[in-house]
Amino acid sequence: MNKADNIHTIYFIGIGGIGMSALARYFKARGCRVSGYDKTVTALTRSLEAEGIAIHYEEDRNLAPKEVDVVVYTPAIPAKHAELVFYRENNYTVLKRSDVLQWITENSFNICVGGTHGKTTVTSMTAHILRDSGYGCNAFLGGIAANYQTNFWSSNKNVVVVEADEYDRSFLKLVPDIAVITAMDPDHLDIYGTPEEVENAFVQFSQKVKPGGCLVVKHGLKRGDELIAVHRYTYSFKDTGADVYTTNLQVNNGSYHFDVVSEQWTLENVVLHMGGLHNIENCVAAITVAKYLAISDDAIKAAVADFKGVHRRFEYVLKDEQHVLIDDYAHHPEELRALISGVKSIFGEEKLVLVFQPHLFSRTKDLAAEFAASLDLADEVILLPIYPARELPVEGVSSELILNKMTGDKRQVLEKVAMKEWVAANQPRLLVMAGAGDIDALVQPVKELLLKKEYA
Repeated sequence: MNKADNIHTIYFIGIGGIGMSALARYFKARGCRVSGYDKTVTALTRSLEAEGIAIHYEEDRNLAPKEVDVVVYTPAIPAKHAELVFYRENNYTVLKRSDVLQWITENSFNICVGGTHGKTTVTSMTAHILRDSGYGCNAFLGGIAANYQTNFWSSNKNVVVVEADEYDRSFLKLVPDIAVITAMDPDHLDIYGTPEEVENAFVQFSQKVKPGGCLVVKHGLKRGDELIAVHRYTYSFKDTGADVYTTNLQVNNGSYHFDVVSEQWTLENVVLHMGGLHNIENCVAAITVAKYLAISDDAIKAAVADFKGVHRRFEYVLKDEQHVLIDDYAHHPEELRALISGVKSIFGEEKLVLVFQPHLFSRTKDLAAEFAASLDLADEVILLPIYPARELPVEGVSSELILNKMTGDKRQVLEKVAMKEWVAANQPRLLVMAGAGDIDALVQPVKELLLKKEYA
């Protein structure tokens, strides 16, 4: 029995967040009375409401329910939020999302996937393989799995697959039986201060693996030799120095066909329908976990072939003879580099137009040069204004900071309305929209602009 078993009524401040909504669904599935607050109506909050979860959108302590066992908040919520202040002043049990995840996973077999990028796709692939194969798992995902249209599902099997979020050092509250580390690049420097502190946190995360447990690590990580476990496997897209890697890659109608090789086994003719070379590497990580769990080769291959991806991870929003529109959550320079390279691996010399919305003033300031270098890989770039999320503006930090460090000829900063007008007028054949802010709300309008022009 874990502490979460004692919760019957629970309230979420920031329920529309991807991690928060997964927890809300978990408690709803257990028969708890679940409600929450969020700042704006989104497709995700509408889904939660359709599932019977009451949500309000006004910051008002009078609307906050008084009869609750636990209040959960996300670190993105300001400390002066009226409802959060009310609950604290009145001595309610108020917890971060990571605290509740810690409770849930205290007595389960845990597969925890961490990394500054790639973790959502690896988590979703791993959980899908376990579910599709019949192995079974509970899943807490950082994105909406396209196969199931949700970021959470439950199982009678006491196995949890969970995305281990490094923000605010949340992942250090988890205790993995199997841990995956996909990347340790500098990010969240507003929290960590230096790249070295980010790396230190991942080293600590690796040390949380239970005695006798397993660690799956991307090959070639800086300080990778400090990531140690009884069972340790490195993985790579195609570096034969890794313990697990791919060979015989072929691209056929936008799908990848390849073999996965290790010293102990070979998995032949794996078919992945999700675009992006980086997603082949993510697939190798998930397959490595599945093989460690002794899931059969046929079951693994069938699950991978059936994997439909994750919303906003190399997601084809439109794909026909006239236009290709891809939506992606990429918000870090290395993610953008992988995204652009992945698109070019499929579409070759086709002109690639990228619309990117920087996320956070602090990240833009810290990584402006790196963003510029990655964005220069695209043929044409439109930068939207920075999405501030939890931050206040920083003097001298804007999308122009990135723009001015780029070397490509075709680059500009546009407001959202002007960007849509540009798309309507120019009708790009291959358009990629990327970012972690509210750019996702522009994807469907842009799709409609492309379709109207072509089929009007």
